[in-house]
Amino acid sequence: MLYLLASCIALLIGPLFYRYFSSGSGLQKGLDGFIFVSLGGLVLIHILPELLEHGGLLAIVFVVLGLWGPTASERLFHRYSEITHNLTLSLGIGGLLLHTITDGGAMVLAQQDGNSSLLALGVILHRLPVGLAIWWLLKPQVGTRWASLVLVAMMLLTGVGYFAGEQLLSQLSLDNTVYLQAFVTGSILHVVLHQPHGQHDTDKQGQYEYQAGIGSLLGIGLLIVLLLMDSGGHDHAHHDHSTEQLTTWLMTIAPVLLLSYAAAALRFQLGLTPQDNSLARRWFQRLAGPEALVLSALLLGPWLALFQLLVVFIMSAYLAHARVEITDPHSKLPHNALRFGFAHLVDRSAPWVLLSLVLVNLIGHPSVPLSNPMLQIAVLLLVFLPMRFCNLGAAVLSIALAYSGWSPIAIILPLIAAPVLNIAQLKLMSWPQRGVLLTIIAVSLVAALKLPMWFSLVTLPEAINLAALLVLSGLFAASLLRLGPRKFLRRLMMLKPATHGHKHGHAHAHASATETAHSHGHGHTHSHQSGGHSHSDVNKHHH
Repeated sequence: MLYLLASCIALLIGPLFYRYFSSGSGLQKGLDGFIFVSLGGLVLIHILPELLEHGGLLAIVFVVLGLWGPTASERLFHRYSEITHNLTLSLGIGGLLLHTITDGGAMVLAQQDGNSSLLALGVILHRLPVGLAIWWLLKPQVGTRWASLVLVAMMLLTGVGYFAGEQLLSQLSLDNTVYLQAFVTGSILHVVLHQPHGQHDTDKQGQYEYQAGIGSLLGIGLLIVLLLMDSGGHDHAHHDHSTEQLTTWLMTIAPVLLLSYAAAALRFQLGLTPQDNSLARRWFQRLAGPEALVLSALLLGPWLALFQLLVVFIMSAYLAHARVEITDPHSKLPHNALRFGFAHLVDRSAPWVLLSLVLVNLIGHPSVPLSNPMLQIAVLLLVFLPMRFCNLGAAVLSIALAYSGWSPIAIILPLIAAPVLNIAQLKLMSWPQRGVLLTIIAVSLVAALKLPMWFSLVTLPEAINLAALLVLSGLFAASLLRLGPRKFLRRLMMLKPATHGHKHGHAHAHASATETAHSHGHGHTHSHQSGGHSHSDVNKHHH
């Protein structure tokens, strides 16, 4: 009974925080960052992996429908965009209400012998951002009365789940409602990704991004606590393994990634910059860095790195000869080499590094049947086309695919094609130029079948990997503070998001990285993955 009372109090804390934080624009941005990261992370890291385990690949289709369906409707039917958004908001709130019933049941399970009380504590803690988000989303649009009614309904339904016990939970089990919950999960993500009513006018100059970054770091801290507590009560075997696998990958890649940033600073100091007069050299930097070659050489082996270098030289020469301009070039560059390598490039590459790891953790899940090499290529192309992948993110993606046991051509494809195969870049080419580019990529993939198997060139002690991971986390946290969470993730989008002036006033700041921000995994780690290798795909050009 104490757990039930505590979970209801956790919901009520949200409105109290909102009243305090909404008193100033800086605090409001901090609140936005906290909810954006904590609630979005809960959906992606906690809910989405379970949906994938129970519903397979079809569950992801329903999540995408819930996420992008409202956006497509708003663009097709501008006149009814407010209705569409409100309907999506209602679906998301309805999904959260449904989820509260299972929360109540989870607290009952936590009280049974042999189950950990940490499960109940995790439920109570994750109610904090949920209650805050309910008030944050509803109060500006429907007023205090309706927002209060929703919170009361959540408390009542938590009580229903608590007292109804196993009978009701069996009817609302994930196996019975997986596709409905998947669609609602997408709706929740859609609402979280859009700034709520009235928030898009408060920070036109971006002076409050630091506060938004602080809020997002606090949200990350809460997520880490919840992940550490997420044990017992639920069958999270794949989920727990996924989180552990993601951590292992990060520790393996961190020292090499730091070395890659150092290599980027060195070549900047030597005069090789993204604003080089030579178009061929600019294309080479976009495709390989050359810091991306450090990653592939040390973590995938010198043969794959040499092959990547050869193909990138050919592609750079052709694209420069055809006078194809580079989309999203570096507009402003720092004068200091260290600032270029460890701040400018971190800002441009960090979202891609995280996206690549999380994405492979998702598509490598046992419930996603992607063992056929051609199917793997097709999935990767679908990922590349709407995004502007950077070379560093592409190298990390290849490494994660190698650790997950994907085919050699799937491992090679991101290294040579991810930074150039996107809609924004292809629009700047003529059809003959696109044909030649695709021919070069296709021939390279066929030639890659003759390459030896990938292998890790270095293996570092765990203490060094951990220290490097801490330093890398500090660099990424500093980037988050500089940019704020929405601008940080906005780099993942193909087009710079426009603010939609809906009557209800919510600005659509789409940060598409969230969808892949969930840390979910496939269940296989490789012995070579523990080595701390030097990652060189500095995304200096994820432009």
